[in-house]
Amino acid sequence: MRLRKLGGPAAALGLLLIAAPLVAGPVAAQTPIDESLTKRDARRLDEMEKAVKEMRAIVFKGRDTGKPVVVDVEDNSARIGEVTTRLQDLEQTLTKLNGSLEVATHELDESRKANAALSAQVKSLNERLTALETKQAEVAAAAPAPAAEPPSPAAAQASAGEAFTHARQLMLSGDYEAAEAAFRGYVETYPDAPKTQEARYWWGKTLAVKGSHLQAAQAYIGAIRDWPQTSWGADATVELARELVFLKKPTDACQTLSEVPRHYPKASAAVKTRAAAVSAQAKCH
Repeated sequence: MRLRKLGGPAAALGLLLIAAPLVAGPVAAQTPIDESLTKRDARRLDEMEKAVKEMRAIVFKGRDTGKPVVVDVEDNSARIGEVTTRLQDLEQTLTKLNGSLEVATHELDESRKANAALSAQVKSLNERLTALETKQAEVAAAAPAPAAEPPSPAAAQASAGEAFTHARQLMLSGDYEAAEAAFRGYVETYPDAPKTQEARYWWGKTLAVKGSHLQAAQAYIGAIRDWPQTSWGADATVELARELVFLKKPTDACQTLSEVPRHYPKASAAVKTRAAAVSAQAKCH
């Protein structure tokens, strides 16, 4: 709001002289509004008459008291300017946000293009690597194997014993990765040695630890061929049944377990307990 002062009775009298003709019209006439006027025109006339009456009251009050007349005038211009400034600030902020969004969209598009190009490069490298590996395998297959002199029977037996002992030591030390490789090498190098079936049994153990259930089952099958009457024969049979459960072959697992009491009636209590647990897993009847 802005305050405007009009000085003294003289100014008040001037206001009265200005306002008098405006007041005299509606007051002196005291005639009803013409019926042809619209309601809006009538309302505007009423508002003008009210404003003139308020102005007269202000002027007469100044004349009677001798004090300056103070009139409150609403300063709408200042408020309009403030609103305009805020709108301009909002427009600038919106413009900046739109610019940032366009930059982010452009960067995202560039990233997608870069990822697509990288994927294509990786695919190309994989294809080239596969081709090289295939070619290398073909060359290796075509190359003649070097002739090796067969070892003497005594040397072969000594080497087999050392290889078996080394593989067992690796397994006992907890290095199942190296033990698996050692037992596999033993079976491949000495397929007919006296310890080969037992090596298959321990090989199956290391494969089971690695989660290679199919290879473990194959190793156990080779170990229990002809149902060897050894200290590990019954355990190998139960281990084979367990691997068959992992391979989702419960019927084969149950059939394998049924061979334990027939071929190994003197199996230890620990083996029988594990056989019962595997039977429960396979839901044998």
